[in-house]
Amino acid sequence: MFFDQPLPLGKVSFMFIILTFALSVTSMPADMGKGRRKVVHVLEDDTGAVIVQTAPGKVVTHRGGSITLPCRFHHEPENIDPNRIRIKWTKVTDALQFEDVFVALGRQQRVFGSYRGRVYLEQEGPGDASVIIQNVTLEDYGRYECEVTNDMEDDTGFVNLDLEGVVFPYYPQEGRYKLNYHQAEDSCKQQDAILASHSQLHKAWLEGLDWCNAGWLEDGSVQYPISHPRDQCGRKDTPAGVRNYGYRHKDDERYDAFCFTSKLNGKVYFLKRFKKVNYAEAMKACIRDGSLVAKVGQLYAAWKFQLLDRCEAGWLEDGSIRYPIVNPRSRCGGPQPGVRHLGFPEKKFRLYGVYCFRKNKNEETGSIQETKSPTERKSSSSTPMNATVMI
Repeated sequence: MFFDQPLPLGKVSFMFIILTFALSVTSMPADMGKGRRKVVHVLEDDTGAVIVQTAPGKVVTHRGGSITLPCRFHHEPENIDPNRIRIKWTKVTDALQFEDVFVALGRQQRVFGSYRGRVYLEQEGPGDASVIIQNVTLEDYGRYECEVTNDMEDDTGFVNLDLEGVVFPYYPQEGRYKLNYHQAEDSCKQQDAILASHSQLHKAWLEGLDWCNAGWLEDGSVQYPISHPRDQCGRKDTPAGVRNYGYRHKDDERYDAFCFTSKLNGKVYFLKRFKKVNYAEAMKACIRDGSLVAKVGQLYAAWKFQLLDRCEAGWLEDGSIRYPIVNPRSRCGGPQPGVRHLGFPEKKFRLYGVYCFRKNKNEETGSIQETKSPTERKSSSSTPMNATVMI
């Protein structure tokens, strides 16, 4: 690594290395002040030379998976006491709020909130501040800050955690444009999903999502994706894209929702029966089969990841009738793949099939098998490092 100015004597200088996979690179300004907080990302080329870049990277996994958030640091002089190094990870929300995730000072470590039991230091040698997140949840999606501090200086770097998944539009039985922001957030959670981010909606649009009703996103904005411009959806002569209403009043204004879900910890299936059933009979039928009626988000995840393809309409938990099509055919709802929605019929007298969801066996017992931390895997010690006292 090359520096334009010599390091001041008597001070410790930190340099972060956030491992990324971006191809475009730019160099840091030569006159960057010593005391300024800065974000430095690097990528090593085939020759081993280090290239400085400022574009943030991202790591990708799915719900239930494990992922490493990479962060490395270097300090001069190198003989500094490692017990004086403080490593802190926080999650940064779109509202510029910070949620504590993990902090370590020497051998003392603490994990916060919903991350307890799931986050560990990677510990792959000196200068490694990377953490491993196990059993990743939908709520783990987002931007994380890695901060390393000693007695005199601190520096930070950022990593974006992305999830493989699917975005879907949602509105309740009461009809369209009935949800304020908080109701939209709750509706997505009830359907095994979260409110989608703008980047998730934009990616879905790039993959062909076309929806003519505006919906809430996680940042409080209201948007909708148009792949085929038409007069009913903002004029035919306007370009395709994600239309944006901007940030709306979260309590007073009402729209639909765009939800995001990821890989299932279970399986969705169409329950084979000799006769069709009403909603109450559908609920009982799934329970008798050791399952529950599937949620909307679960059906979308099954369509995306299981490639579930069934040309039979069935009940879902919210009272809607839907069916998933991977391979379009003439008698199954049109030329495009997707999850067909037939609305919310009267529950007592209308008869359909039913889609059930069965959890994986380790989920059914109410506990997920705990994966050992890197420290526990490397050592047979009865006291893992991440089980130490609070800081």
